[in-house]
Amino acid sequence: MKTRLLLSAALLGTLACPLAVAPALAQTAPMAASEAKPMYGSWGVALENRDLSVKPGDDFEKFASGTWIAKTEIPADKAASGSGNEVNDRVQDDLRTQLTSSLSTTKYGALYSSFMDEARIEAVGLAPLKADLAKLAAVKTKAQFARFMGTTNGAFGIALMDIAVGADTLDPTTNVLYLGQGGIGLPEREYYLAPQFKAQRDAYAAYIERTMRAVGNPSPAAAAKAIMAFETAIATKSWVIADRRDIDKVNNPMSSAQLAAYAPGLDWAQYFAGAKIPAQKRIVVGEKTAVRDLARIYAATPLATLKLWQQFHVADQAAPYLTKAMVDSRFEFTKTLTGVTTLRPRWKRAVQLVDGSLGELVGQDYVKQHFPPQAKAKMEDLVANLKLAMADRIRTNDWMAGATKAAAQDKLAKMDVMVGYPDTFRSYDALKIAQGDLYGNVQRAGRFNTDYAMADLGQKVDRKKWGMNPQTVNAYNGGLENKIVFPAGILQPPYFDMNADDAVNYGAIGAVIGHEITHGFDDQGRKIDANGAVRDWWTKEDAARFDAQAKIFGAQYAKFEAAPGAFVNPELTMGENIADFAGLHVALDAYHKSLGGKEAAVVDGLTGDQRFFLAFAQAWRAKQRPDALKNQIATDPHSPARFRVLGPLRNIETWYQAFGVKPGDAMYIAPEQRAKIW
Repeated sequence: MKTRLLLSAALLGTLACPLAVAPALAQTAPMAASEAKPMYGSWGVALENRDLSVKPGDDFEKFASGTWIAKTEIPADKAASGSGNEVNDRVQDDLRTQLTSSLSTTKYGALYSSFMDEARIEAVGLAPLKADLAKLAAVKTKAQFARFMGTTNGAFGIALMDIAVGADTLDPTTNVLYLGQGGIGLPEREYYLAPQFKAQRDAYAAYIERTMRAVGNPSPAAAAKAIMAFETAIATKSWVIADRRDIDKVNNPMSSAQLAAYAPGLDWAQYFAGAKIPAQKRIVVGEKTAVRDLARIYAATPLATLKLWQQFHVADQAAPYLTKAMVDSRFEFTKTLTGVTTLRPRWKRAVQLVDGSLGELVGQDYVKQHFPPQAKAKMEDLVANLKLAMADRIRTNDWMAGATKAAAQDKLAKMDVMVGYPDTFRSYDALKIAQGDLYGNVQRAGRFNTDYAMADLGQKVDRKKWGMNPQTVNAYNGGLENKIVFPAGILQPPYFDMNADDAVNYGAIGAVIGHEITHGFDDQGRKIDANGAVRDWWTKEDAARFDAQAKIFGAQYAKFEAAPGAFVNPELTMGENIADFAGLHVALDAYHKSLGGKEAAVVDGLTGDQRFFLAFAQAWRAKQRPDALKNQIATDPHSPARFRVLGPLRNIETWYQAFGVKPGDAMYIAPEQRAKIW
C-alpha cells in the first residue's frame, strides 16, 4: 500500500504541520463552571517550561520552552517529543480504550484484535505472503508485469508511477487522474545520491538482502545489489522535492494516448488495466521528464530484475503484518531514518493500523465522546474572526493592485471551513473484517479504501469529503478545493482549550487557522483562483513585489541549521514558512480585534501580547533526534519546529515591542531588513 506523497501539495491539499505521526487526541467533556480550568497553568500556558535565564530576543524558543527542552528525554520508540506528540499520546490512549472495549462488537475492534493476536500470526507464518509472491512469480512478460504494477494500487507492492484522484487543475468541479514519479523505497532521491545518507543506504541494502533471504531467494546478496542499482537509476532521474511543489512545473495535463506517446517503454494500457482505470482524456502528469525517463529505464531493465524489485517491495510492505522476525528485520532498517532505538509497543501499532484503515468509522464514535458541541461552536467563531482579520490585511496591504485585492477577497469569501468532523460519515458496510485474519484484513481494507478513492475518477468533486480523519492531530488547506479543515484531533490543549485565556487560543490554534487560510495566498496558493482552478490571478507587478519579499524571508531560513550539515531548504519550505509568518500576523490581528478596543489585562505579569506569543511558541515545543531532523530537511516542506518559532517572530514588530527586543539581541533584525508578506 503506497504512502508516498503524490505531486504538489498545493494541488491536492497542504498539511498544516506534522504535529504528530498517528491518530488524534482527546477533548474531555466540559466541566461545570465552578470546576472549569485550562489544562496548562491557570490560564493556558505552562509557565514552568520557560527558561528565564535566556533573553527573549536571543532565543525565544528557549525562553518559552527551555526548561522543558533541558529536562525532556525523547522516548526510545519515538523520533521526537513535543506538544504534538503529547497530544497524540492522549489520543492513542483514548482510541485504545475505545477499541479494546469493543473487540467483538465492532469492525474496528475486530481489526485491532487481529493485529494483537501474535500467537496466530506466528503460527500462520509467511504463508499469506507466499500466496502473493506466487502471483508475481507467474508473470512471464513485461506486459504482464506492467499489469501487475497496476494491481499494486491498493495492494502490497510498488509501481514506477504513483496515481491518485483529485480535482482537475482546469475544471476544479471534476475529478481527474494524477500521475507522478514513484518506484523507490527510501524516502527521497537524496537518500540514494547524497553522501550524508550512506549509512541509511547501507542499512536499506542489508534489509533488502535479509528480506530476499527470508522469502527464499537463492541469491539474496546479488538480488539486493540489483534492486539497489535499479532504484538508484530511478533516483537519478527523479525530480528534487522542491520542484515537485511548484504548481507551474507539476501541472502537465495529457490524455492516455499522449502519455503513451510521450513516455514509451512501458505498456501503459496494461498498467492502467491492472489498476482498473479506463483510457482517460485528461491525466495531470506531475514530474513530466521523470515519468518519461522512468519508462525508458523500465524498457532497458531485464524482467528478472523487475521481478526481484517487486518481490522485495511486496514483502517489505507486508512485513508489519507478519512474523516477529519480519517486523524486527524491517525495524532494523527503518530506525536508521529517525534515530529511534526501540520498536513502538504493539498496541500503538495496532491503533495506527485501525486509524488508517477504518478512520471515519472510528472517528464517528470518537467525536461523540471527545468533541463536545461547545468546542465546535467556539472553534467556528475563531475561524470566522481569523477570516475577517485576513480580509482586513488584504484590504490594507500596500503592494497589491486593486483588481488583485478584489480577487483575493473573493477567494477568501469562498473558502469553506470544516471543523471537527465531516457532515456525513462514509460507510464501511461492504468491508469484511474477520477475527484472526490480520493479513487478509489489511489486504481487504487496502483494496476497499483505494476503490473508494478511485471511484471519484470522472465524477463531480465533493468538497464536503475530508482528507483527514476526525481524530487526526493536524489540519490542512484543500488546495484546488479551496477549503480549510480542522479535525477534532488538533482541537485540544495546548492548541485549543475551551477554558484558556483568549490570548492563548489565538496564539496557538489561531496561528494554525491563520496558517491554513494564508496557504491560499502563499507562493503556490496564489496560483489557484477562488473556484480552485490553476490560474495566476496576480499582476506581474504584484508577483514581483511578493517574490522580492519571499526571497528576503527565504534567505533568513537558509541560515538555519537543524542538525550538523542539514540546513533548511527555503525553496522546499517557502509555502509553509510564508503560511506560518502570515498566519501569525492574522491571528494577532484577530486577537487584537477580539479585545474590542480595550487593553488586555496583565496576568502573572504578562501582557496579552506576551501571552499570545508564549502560547504560539509552546504550541511548537519540540525536541527531535538528529536523524529525524535530517530526514525532515530532506523530505518535508515544513521547517523543523524550532524554526517555525524563530523564523516568523523576528519579522514581527509587535513581538519586538512585547518583549523589548533591541539591537544586539541574537534574533534582532533591523526593520528595513525584515520581510513584509501579508
